[in-house]
Order: sequence, then structure tokens, then C-alpha cells
Amino acid sequence: MRANEEKMPPAHPGEHLKEDFLDPLGLTAYRLAKSVGVPVTRITRIINGQTRISVDTAMRLSRFFGNTAQFWLNLQSDYEVQLAEDAGEVVAIEQEVQPFSA
Repeated sequence: MRANEEKMPPAHPGEHLKEDFLDPLGLTAYRLAKSVGVPVTRITRIINGQTRISVDTAMRLSRFFGNTAQFWLNLQSDYEVQLAEDAGEVVAIEQEVQPFSA
């Protein structure tokens, strides 16, 4: 990355949910929530990047969309790791924690 370029923030899993699943399939947050048995607010908060995808939600989404819970959890964990890296947490941990050596 060049010095004058800003790094794009990572995409929240809710952005993937909306852009890769809901929009192409013509589904609303309301319809998805009712279909997977969760409150509409849970889906809208995920879509808006205000809450994370829990294991329960991941299992429900995987059943509905025909993929795996791990797919959704990987999106969530990748997002969180990227946020930590962007915040400099990795550097701080590398300075604080020494690798194990036998």
C-alpha cells in the first residue's frame, strides 16, 4: 500500500449477508428473520454492522441458505481479526508475548 493511500475498512459480515445473499435473492430482512426464526432487529442490526453473527445465527443462516455455519463464523472472525490488526493490537501482542521455544 502506498503512503498516501488509505486502507479500506474490512467488510462486516452483515454487508456480505445483504449484498451477496439478500439483494440477489430479492429477500428483505423481515422475510429472512421470519424464515430463520429470529427477531427482525437481529437481522437488521447484523446488516447495519451493529452486532456480530453468533453461533445460533450462523447455524440458522447456514440451514436457510444451504451453506455451513462455519462460513458465517469465518466471515465474523476474519472481520474481527482485521479490526484488531488495523487497531495495532497485533503489534502490541507481538511485543508483549514471546513465542514458546522448547
